[in-house]
Amino acid sequence: MAHASSTHDPNVYFVPHSSKWPFFGSIALFVMMIGVASWLNEASWGKPVFFVGVALTLAVLFMWFGDVIRESVRGNYNRQVDVSFRMGMVWFIFSEVMFFAAFFGALFYARQFALPWLAGEGDGAATHSLLWQGFSSGWPNNGPAAVGGAFQTIPAWGLPLLNTLILLTSGSTVTAAHHALKAGHRKQLLLWLGITVLLGCVFLFFQAEEYIHAYRELNLTLGSGIYGSTFFMLTGFHGLHVTLGTIMLAIIWLRCLKGHFDRDNHFAFEAVAWYWHFVDVVWLALFLFVYVL
Repeated sequence: MAHASSTHDPNVYFVPHSSKWPFFGSIALFVMMIGVASWLNEASWGKPVFFVGVALTLAVLFMWFGDVIRESVRGNYNRQVDVSFRMGMVWFIFSEVMFFAAFFGALFYARQFALPWLAGEGDGAATHSLLWQGFSSGWPNNGPAAVGGAFQTIPAWGLPLLNTLILLTSGSTVTAAHHALKAGHRKQLLLWLGITVLLGCVFLFFQAEEYIHAYRELNLTLGSGIYGSTFFMLTGFHGLHVTLGTIMLAIIWLRCLKGHFDRDNHFAFEAVAWYWHFVDVVWLALFLFVYVL
């Protein structure tokens, strides 16, 4: 997605031949979703099916993006194709914004409406007096039935703060790499981009440590009522996005090493940088609304 051919007629739009990858990608995603749903419902075969789906999805993405990279290196893409890639990435990030907005919305609804109602506020007085007498809507909360038992929360000013600093630093390093690319400084580009990949890996390591601590010592699990559900859904999906972003940054580093980009044509780099900055912003919202407030 980098080199737009200067010899191409700007009015000619490159249309690739029919691809088999969307078909295989749909199958891989279907297998993965069946696996994760079955795993969460404690089916014995859910976990291996999920990992098979993940492997199939990664294989499809590897082959599919390989085709796109080869088309780019051959100079098949002109400015019109570049614009379409940019529009596609903008809409993709917008869909991700809506994805996380749904989970933040669930968190907001539970804290501001559902729990106070169950505690007797507003129209919930009858429900509270008949079913949940003595229930308090304080946050964090595992609901009036105390689903999952008592638990402790993770302090915001420990690993979450450290991970916040790590991600903010990674946003600066990927920006420094972008400036180095536009200036034609190859060594600085590889250095700053490599540091960004390393910071992404460190973030994931600390998040794994946090999850292990939560499950083993705090009894904070995905089954810990509304708090556990929203906590792990938000932080877990964000961690998945960091994982994907780190993989994409590593691939871009390899492409930079091979000289696929120049100061004028490097949209693949820009797209991954946009995605990484989006991940940073989502984490800031997570840190504030999940850990601090």
